[in-house]
Amino acid sequence: MSSKWRKAKLALGLNLCVYVPPHPINSDHALLSPVTSPAILTSPSPRFSTSFFTRSPKKTCSICLAALKHGDGCAIFTAECSHSFHFHCIASNVKHGNQMCPVCRANWKEVPWQSSAVELPPGRARINPFEWSHDNNSVAIVRQLSPRPNSTRHLFQSPEPAVFDDDEALDNKTENAENNSTNTSPLPEDIESCKTETVMVQTYPEVPAVPQFSAYDNFTVLIHLKAPTSFSGYSCEPNQSKLPQHSQSPRTPIDLVTVLDISGSMTGTKLALLKRAMGFVIQNLGCNDRLAVIAFSSTARRLFPLRRMSETGRQKALQAVNSLVATGGTNIAEGLRKGAKVMEDRREKNPVASIILLSDGQDTYTVFGSSNNQNIANYDLLLPTSIHGKQSSSFKVPVHAFGFGTDHDASSMHSISETTGGTFSFIEAESVIQDAFAQCIGGLLSVVVKELVVTIESVDSGIKFGSIKSGSYPNCVMPDQNTAYVEVGDLYADEERDFLVSVNVPEEFLNKETSLLKVKSVYIDPLTKRTVTLDSEELKIKRPEVAGEEMVSIEVDRQRNRLQAAEAMAEARMAAEQGDLAGAVSILEAFREMLSQTASAKSHDHLCVGLDAELQVMQERMASKHVYEASGRAYMLSGLSSHSWQRATARGDSTDRSSLVHAYQTQSMAEMLSRSHASLSVSTSANMFLQPMPR
Repeated sequence: MSSKWRKAKLALGLNLCVYVPPHPINSDHALLSPVTSPAILTSPSPRFSTSFFTRSPKKTCSICLAALKHGDGCAIFTAECSHSFHFHCIASNVKHGNQMCPVCRANWKEVPWQSSAVELPPGRARINPFEWSHDNNSVAIVRQLSPRPNSTRHLFQSPEPAVFDDDEALDNKTENAENNSTNTSPLPEDIESCKTETVMVQTYPEVPAVPQFSAYDNFTVLIHLKAPTSFSGYSCEPNQSKLPQHSQSPRTPIDLVTVLDISGSMTGTKLALLKRAMGFVIQNLGCNDRLAVIAFSSTARRLFPLRRMSETGRQKALQAVNSLVATGGTNIAEGLRKGAKVMEDRREKNPVASIILLSDGQDTYTVFGSSNNQNIANYDLLLPTSIHGKQSSSFKVPVHAFGFGTDHDASSMHSISETTGGTFSFIEAESVIQDAFAQCIGGLLSVVVKELVVTIESVDSGIKFGSIKSGSYPNCVMPDQNTAYVEVGDLYADEERDFLVSVNVPEEFLNKETSLLKVKSVYIDPLTKRTVTLDSEELKIKRPEVAGEEMVSIEVDRQRNRLQAAEAMAEARMAAEQGDLAGAVSILEAFREMLSQTASAKSHDHLCVGLDAELQVMQERMASKHVYEASGRAYMLSGLSSHSWQRATARGDSTDRSSLVHAYQTQSMAEMLSRSHASLSVSTSANMFLQPMPR
């Protein structure tokens, strides 16, 4: 019997592994491997189907990383180059114009095809219609019906519009009708009536009392801000019933553009893990969030317009991401230009907008090519003027950059994020890419404060401000030195910000206390669109005739240590870039010694303990030039980004996901990370990139 099967295969000249399940064929769920020429399906006998499948050189699908197992509800396609994939995975690739093997990059003459004429229920991958006939030997002969002309390359062959004003409208009515569900998400008038929390403002003097007849020129005051927690209510979120109570609340919808590197170096596991991470992002965007994806290599392409993540939107987004194939060079500037164009040309705008950039290589088209000195990198050339944070334009979109692997240009990625107001994360271990994305979107999906500006005013004209230490946040002291500003921007739920203000303390002859300053905060509530203005109480210090031994405020000391640590990191990096690794290590070591003597460190403050451990890792990553260039630079820049913006970033070389947890992580970020961990702990389903998660 086996010889007949072998002869039949050889007679048709096929090198395919295909399988027909032992249960009756269902046209919607048939397990088969469609090809463009007639194919022989194996006998229902398990004896023969098993022997055929053992010839497959791979046991997992290189696109979705799920197991290739017969009888689990998914068709298997084995290409002429002998590599095997789930049919719905590879058919989506072909549908979007890719006709080469994602593994060996061989060009295929015969490709799988998905008919657009067959519509299956939402969440089901479509397969080709077939005509069946059987001979007397029970061998099923499959003949694929003719596809429509030019149906396989429509995405990458169709020209892009000159203006990206085809973004999907921000309209809830369409979504409600499409999902045929009762959406009790608050309407705008309902949100207006909700009682929201406000930003909390606190001030801490360096010491609570100063001698009455003494004057100080550099007295430090801490300005502490904490964003409100999102209030209780209903949220139009996927998997809402599984979310913690903290997340079940109205939130600000987002316009998100992901700019993804699909250059040749992303081939294989990197691209597969990127697709899985993007699948997680897509599944966790709400129905009012909008997403566009830009893929870049030697050039850049918008995969689909800015689209709401409804059931249909998720389905199309997942299929488009699943179609990506790695090839070509690395043109970061072109990817960012197209991502900025999506943001700039959109007809309607969600309250929050952000760009996520991921690359594993160095820009080979822009950074050095247009510079006067070919050896000097000009990272400003990577950014289009429309999202350049230094421009005096109201259109500013933060770019959160992710350096993937050890070969990316950490300096350029950090420069892009720093200029636009975003963060830079270092993903050294491929396996943590989804966690890094999860932490980022956990914050982006919890914005509760927009365009926050903090004004610091002296109570008396004799009180003068010196400097303001605010990290990367722009600040300004007015010429009269009685007023100062800090532009904070957006805050995620529960985020905290700390700034140090230097102020003079004059002598006091009459009063037992001195009023120094007061703080005013002005911001926009993104849910209600209202402008909120808050005035703090005046900060006063006691003025005894003789001051006792006053303890330095732990809150002030902690933030002083953080800012000085960031300065030490920056100084050490400059030394390392000049080749003086020993000097860089000495700088960090000297600061660690000084840190250990501070009041907050002696009290085992959690931030100071974390700073010391982080500085030690940086020293280890300067052991040699090779180690520094491979990981030390990126690790240090990610740390600088985190401390200067006081926002969580991902960094580290371990698959231990606790490396992502540190002082700036909010509850929303932690919850999204937990969801990522849960999804990764479960075996990847064969159709995770084509079927949205249950809602």
